[in-house]
Amino acid sequence: MSRAFVNEERFEQAGGEELVDRPISEHPNYVTPTGALELQTQEATLVAELNKLKDAHDDTFSKDKVAEIERDLRYVRARLDSVILVDPKTQNHETVLFGATVEVEDEEGNRHAFHIVGEDEADATINKVSWVSPLAKSLIGHKVGDTVNWQRPAGNVNLEILDIHYES
Repeated sequence: MSRAFVNEERFEQAGGEELVDRPISEHPNYVTPTGALELQTQEATLVAELNKLKDAHDDTFSKDKVAEIERDLRYVRARLDSVILVDPKTQNHETVLFGATVEVEDEEGNRHAFHIVGEDEADATINKVSWVSPLAKSLIGHKVGDTVNWQRPAGNVNLEILDIHYES
């Protein structure tokens, strides 16, 4: 069979090589208390899955899954080792900083709220944005009443900051 039709990562893994590790960000690993707890929970879940699978039958699927979980566990542990915990309660509540939830209004009068969090916490579906994202970078350091320019590939948008608050 031609290798063109084979998932190379899986093919090489079956040959005894480990999966390629997940890349670790070069940025400082700032996390909120919630984000730190999420990483710890993720680690515990992965350890439990790994222990369960290691006790399972010795089939190819189990070996592949064990290798995948071990890779993910290395990533989570590296992130836990580099955590820089930032408690939002200690931030200056007058300025947008890490951990802030920022309510903004765009040029069309639509309101949005964004929570600035660590890279591993970011989830655009629930408006949690990484502190290194273009949106967060445009907001950080500004105050209520300021208008910022969010530079996006789809076109720049001006956002007026309406409110800043920090979760307790």
